[in-house]
Amino acid sequence: MIHEERPTVPAGIDLILGPYRGALNPDFDTPAFRAALADPRALALGPSARVLLDRRNLVAVAAVPVPPSGLADAVVKMFRVSGFKCFKTLLVPGKAARAWRGADACRGRAVPTPLPMAYLERRTRGVVAEGYYLSAYLPDSVEIRSLLRELPPDDLGRLLAELAKFLGFCHNEGILHRDLSDGNILVRSPRPGSFDLCLIDTNRIRVRRSIPLLVRLRNLVRLGVPPAYQDLFLRLYLGDARAPRLLVFWYRANKSFYAGFVAFKKKLRLRRLAERLGIQ
Repeated sequence: MIHEERPTVPAGIDLILGPYRGALNPDFDTPAFRAALADPRALALGPSARVLLDRRNLVAVAAVPVPPSGLADAVVKMFRVSGFKCFKTLLVPGKAARAWRGADACRGRAVPTPLPMAYLERRTRGVVAEGYYLSAYLPDSVEIRSLLRELPPDDLGRLLAELAKFLGFCHNEGILHRDLSDGNILVRSPRPGSFDLCLIDTNRIRVRRSIPLLVRLRNLVRLGVPPAYQDLFLRLYLGDARAPRLLVFWYRANKSFYAGFVAFKKKLRLRRLAERLGIQ
């Protein structure tokens, strides 16, 4: 993994487009780009958009006009707002604004994340009703989950070494991703056996002055490191050939608890689905 020097992060330009408010990366401040943002819902759901994920939120790839002249693919994340949680936005920024701030914090600390382009939010009576975040699309990247499952042992060992170094760097820089799962780490392999990593889903990023060791280790629990490699990964992260047994036990206990919690949630969802279908 190659860490670039700390970039100078341009301050976002305040963006007002009809009912939407947000911020714009000044590198994309052109009339054509602003026009594409005027209807962000159509951008995310238009016939030319390619949906990557459609669950709680929608993630799509859409072509946007970029300077000096031409088109580039952007990831458009549409945050769906519903339920009582939306009232939190009376007091705190919406998810799109937090995604923008999280990406800005990462880039300011040389933590790789896709280039932020813009975010937009529409509020109704002070509550966020719609939210959109745009970032650069990385076509040659994959989620780390598939690599953790499919790589041969030698390459998996190299990937885990890079992952441990990458996450140690993030934590040392005060970047705490509160949903550090396999789906939120992208990997590019520019050369056989080499891996570049970056963080996505930046609305879940929080910046801390310092991150205690146990908080760091708990942050690693959601990663799908194969059981046979978990001790190795922990040693690589700690930079210790013989990780203290108490830390190994604590890490494994938390992983077991999390695995049980996930299994319970899946079972509960199946039960609810069966009840809705009237087969239980």
